[in-house]
Amino acid sequence: MSQQHKDILLQANAAIAARNYEGFLSHCTDDTEWTFVGDQVLKGKEAVRRYMAATYIEPPRVTVDNLIAEGDFLTAVGEISMKDKDGRETHYAYCDVWRFRDGKMAGLKAFVIKTDPR
Repeated sequence: MSQQHKDILLQANAAIAARNYEGFLSHCTDDTEWTFVGDQVLKGKEAVRRYMAATYIEPPRVTVDNLIAEGDFLTAVGEISMKDKDGRETHYAYCDVWRFRDGKMAGLKAFVIKTDPR
């Protein structure tokens, strides 16, 4: 399962890079729950869809440095760069802990910290 979970996440990330947000969402369960630690919780695929529409002015650039899998969990560590509505780019370091159920992403616990660009 470990490699399968890694492949699913990489496919989902590729869909985001291609601005195919529905393609990304096809890898999520309908009741997916995303917790951005210290910020907000998104419950359900529709909440994630609204978040993506509001936040991803342009597709974020995601760099995955490490993928660590154990059972139904996959941890991704890396960097994200995103532009805001004014075109300013912001850089973040992240650690995402994904929970899988039946081959789909059922939960996310995201630790995201704003950083300076390298």
